[in-house]
Amino acid sequence: MRFGLPLGCVIGLLSLGCGSSDDGGGGGGGIPVEPVRLTTELTFSPAVSPRDPADPRAPSDPALRAEMLKEGFGKLVQGPGEAHGTRTPPGVTPPAAGANAKRVARFVHMPDLQLADDESPTRLANFDTPGATAGAFRPQDVDICHMVNAAVKSVNELHETDPIDFLLLGGDNADSAQDNELDWVLGLLSGRDTVECDSGKNDDPRQGPRNDGKDPMLAPGLAMPWYWVTGNHDILVQGNFPVTAAKQAEAIGSDSPGGTRDWSQPGGPTITGEIVADEARLPLMRGQIMARIAADGDGHGVGPTQSKSGKAIYTFDAKNSPLRFLVLDTAAETGGSEGVLRQGDIDSVIKPALDQAQTDGKWVALASHHATSSLGDGSGLGGKQQADAVTEQAWVDLLGNYPNVIFSMVGHSHENRVKWVSATSGHAFWEIMTSALADFPHQIRIVEIFDQDNGYLMLRTTNVDFSAMGDPVALAGRTLGTLDFVSGWGGKAGMGTAQDRNVELWIQKP
Repeated sequence: MRFGLPLGCVIGLLSLGCGSSDDGGGGGGGIPVEPVRLTTELTFSPAVSPRDPADPRAPSDPALRAEMLKEGFGKLVQGPGEAHGTRTPPGVTPPAAGANAKRVARFVHMPDLQLADDESPTRLANFDTPGATAGAFRPQDVDICHMVNAAVKSVNELHETDPIDFLLLGGDNADSAQDNELDWVLGLLSGRDTVECDSGKNDDPRQGPRNDGKDPMLAPGLAMPWYWVTGNHDILVQGNFPVTAAKQAEAIGSDSPGGTRDWSQPGGPTITGEIVADEARLPLMRGQIMARIAADGDGHGVGPTQSKSGKAIYTFDAKNSPLRFLVLDTAAETGGSEGVLRQGDIDSVIKPALDQAQTDGKWVALASHHATSSLGDGSGLGGKQQADAVTEQAWVDLLGNYPNVIFSMVGHSHENRVKWVSATSGHAFWEIMTSALADFPHQIRIVEIFDQDNGYLMLRTTNVDFSAMGDPVALAGRTLGTLDFVSGWGGKAGMGTAQDRNVELWIQKP
């Protein structure tokens, strides 16, 4: 069950789970839990409307978080399941499915884990405000490791009922390009006996094992292959600033100028000044990140070519299907949060891959961190203009030449959104954005591709709330996610409309 924690468990320590999950049955403190359920079965929504934009209270203050919780923020109410709606290309009415209609692929999309070292000296928690800097602090950041682990377990549970071919990340898997953050991501997704999302001082904010976000935990890992997608936070400090020698020295140093969390104090308030240094916080260069991923398990789509270039641009085929994924790397190592596609990469790697897929008779699905509307020239905050960056329209028009491109999976904007993307002339496709796991509604998305045996394909997308069964820390994180400026206090910002969540999308078969 994914309701909020009892207030007594949250107020005071706030970002910590209540009770213990030693029995594996759902934790203490009287917290009810249930197995993972699809949003077609039941849904959850905030019990309290989003905050007044004029409300000055900052979620980074433990005392103010307590006030918000007393007012009902963090509580979720159960609602009925949400059936799949239908969306078709403009002016299209598909015929009835043929006798040999079948599903050809089933996968999970999980973007924007934002798995952060919340004690790093490069944190900018003091700059957390509504708007552009809303992600500078998350009340739930200490719990996100447990939330990711709970999501992994939920995916495995779904896999046991109906096999999942693979899991596709959506970028911003780590939060600030740090070595330890990447290590936690790999440990949680691939499985490890012990994952401990802690740095600097060896914290234990709540005495006892497995009852707070700093305690070591067992990570079972995914029961199916998973594929890497690079986001701006994966390669940039705070998702905006290039990794330089100065930034590396700051990250492994002992001075926090922008505000980081101090878990020696109740509630983990933000502090500036001297902290315990940790060399594991070293931000990695792009090539180093790719090499680490390539060395983990089967490499998750990343190999020597990507390690050399530093860019995760590659293809993989969905097993036993005509579907080929083309994974793009839209993060700009020169800085800035906006996506950048460079003409050099298009000419040397991307267009040849599109041409080859057409030759091979493959249906193409694109995967990137940034949506088409988030592409720019790199000149945003912290960035540098790239002379060969292609515009959104130029990119979409290029794809218009490839009628075998049927959809694209994206993240970055932390909301559920489905868009029909049309070129100036030529082919159009579906762009499917899934909300961030790190932020409310903390959902992942199942995507199924059906050959309808009538000249059309149908893409069925279903949102999923992860189950926190046996993990009160993950449940605490879900509760606190509605108190973040990112969610607008109430969590509705990322939910999208009904047409952006459970929906069946039709497109002509290539």
